[in-house]
Amino acid sequence: MLDNFLQILPEVIFDAAEKLGGRCTGRFYALHALENRVYDIEMEKGPHVIIKFYRPGRWSRATIQAEHDFLKALEASEIPVVCPLTDDKGQSIFEINKVMFTLFPKRPGRLEAELTTEQLKRLGRFMARLHNVGATVKAAPRLRLDPETYGRAPLKFLKDGNFVPMELASRFETIVTQICDAINPRFEDAKYVLLHGDCHSGNILWDRDDPYFIDFDDMLYAPPVQDIWMLTGGDDDYGKERRDILLEAYEQIRTFDMATMQLIEPLRALRMIHFSAWIARRWEDSAFKAAFPDFGTEHYWQEQIEALALQLEKVQYPTTDLYR
Repeated sequence: MLDNFLQILPEVIFDAAEKLGGRCTGRFYALHALENRVYDIEMEKGPHVIIKFYRPGRWSRATIQAEHDFLKALEASEIPVVCPLTDDKGQSIFEINKVMFTLFPKRPGRLEAELTTEQLKRLGRFMARLHNVGATVKAAPRLRLDPETYGRAPLKFLKDGNFVPMELASRFETIVTQICDAINPRFEDAKYVLLHGDCHSGNILWDRDDPYFIDFDDMLYAPPVQDIWMLTGGDDDYGKERRDILLEAYEQIRTFDMATMQLIEPLRALRMIHFSAWIARRWEDSAFKAAFPDFGTEHYWQEQIEALALQLEKVQYPTTDLYR
C-alpha cells in the first residue's frame, strides 16, 4: 500500500480524478504537501478538481469520514470550509490501488503572510463559530491532544526506533519527560472541543476579503486555545497584540476561558515533540528526506534539546503576562 502511495503514476491520478465523471485534459500539477499526495487536475469541462491521496497507515476510513462529516457540519453552519465532492450515494472516500482518496472542488484563494486587524477579527468570529460546532461533536474517532498523545507516545516511538543519537538520547528523554510531568496537571480540568488543530495562516485561504479554512487532516480534540495560539504565533508583544484582537472578536460569539492561556507554552512544547516523531514516522518517504535534510543528525537533536530546555523553563515557571 505504501509503495502504491509513494509511486502514484499519472494514469492513476487521472483514473481517480474521473471517478465522479468527466475527463481530464492531461494537465495537472502537484500541490505542496508532505503528508498526502495532492494534485490540481484540469478537466475538459467544468472547473478544476483537487485530488488528495491519503497516506496509508496514517488514517483509517473512520477517521477520514469523521473529518468529512465535520466539514459538512461546518458548512451547514455557514462556516467557510471546502467540503469534499460526493458520488450519487453520498460517498466521499474512494479507493484506487488500495490507497484512499477524496476529490474536492478547486476554490480560488491566496495566502496572507500578514493579517490585518480586520482579518483577525473576521477569523476570530469564524473560529468561535467553528468551536461551537466542534463542542457538539462528542465522540469522533480523533486524537485527544494531551501530554500522553503528543508527548510520551512520540518519545516512545523515537526511543524504540533509535532515532536520537546515543550520546543525546538520555538528555532528550529527560527533558521530554520533565515537560510532560510539569504540564500534565494543567490539562486535567481543561475543556476539550473538536477543532482544526493545525490552524496556522498557511491553512487559511483568502478570496478577496473572504477567508476559508482548509486542511482539516489534523483535527482533534483539544482546548480551544490550540487554534488561537497556532494562528497568532509567538509570545512576544506582537503575538500578544494579535491574540487580543482575535479574542475580542471571538468572545462576541463564544466565551473564551482566559485561564487556558497558560496552556500555550505547554502546547507549543508538545507540538515540537510531536513534530520530530512525525518526521521519523515518514522517513522512508524521499520527500521527507529532501524537506528535512538535517533530521537525525547530532546537530538536529542538539537544537531540539536546546529548544525544549527553553520550553521546560517556560512551563515550569509560567508567567501571568499572557493574560489581557
